[in-house]
Amino acid sequence: MALKMSEEMRRLHGLLRFEPTAKRIRADAAGRTVVDSRRAVLVWEAGRPAPVYAVPEADIAAKLGPAPGTGDGRRPAFARHHGPGQEYTLRAPGAELPHAAFRPADQDLSGYLLLDSNAFERLREDEQDVEGHPRDPFHRVDARPGSQPVRVELDGLVLAESASPVLVHETMLPVRTYLPRSDVDFTLLEPSERTSVCPYKGRASYWSVRGAGTRGRDIAWSYEHTLPDSAHLKDLIAFYDERTQIRTEDSQLPPHATASALA
Repeated sequence: MALKMSEEMRRLHGLLRFEPTAKRIRADAAGRTVVDSRRAVLVWEAGRPAPVYAVPEADIAAKLGPAPGTGDGRRPAFARHHGPGQEYTLRAPGAELPHAAFRPADQDLSGYLLLDSNAFERLREDEQDVEGHPRDPFHRVDARPGSQPVRVELDGLVLAESASPVLVHETMLPVRTYLPRSDVDFTLLEPSERTSVCPYKGRASYWSVRGAGTRGRDIAWSYEHTLPDSAHLKDLIAFYDERTQIRTEDSQLPPHATASALA
């Protein structure tokens, strides 16, 4: 019986999963490398879409201590993790990293500690810094030039018109339409304070529609600081399809399912 891959991936979402990686994983704290491993695995905790790195305890140059609040009544044990196990504080010269490591109670990951990338000053895959969280090797971001002219409106106000859109197809997320800056009417937009980080694309800045209140807030974004694999998206502008009307020559593209999907 044939399987529909997207449905199978959703089914696996509720399970603890792992996959070995050939990348050398290093993490720094207080200017020192405290994790250095060529035996790392990517781990997806049950119910979480983004992976974290796990390394053998022997590859961590720090002492393990109890994580503050774990199991002592001040906070629920394992609240930061989806499954049984033990949280630890990592202590190295000049650095104390609460909740930086987690030992899952799973025989297939025996001897491994999951790392909280946010606890470290720097996390590297070989010589490239990890932005946000580690990349999922089963997650793709494919940008393809489009040929159909596109117009973006908000309640009849034309925000952009382009004959050269770029369609970005990202695994398990809605297709996004990116447009050249020259095709966007920036007289109608103002910079927003919001920023975000995508591990696959880079750091994004946002724009709001002037005078449109909450309806027009943070409605468009651009990756002005792209990661190497997404350099082709630099300075292109995308609008939330869920909150605007994106029209082609002869039809309106259907709105996507959720405004909470990652940009």
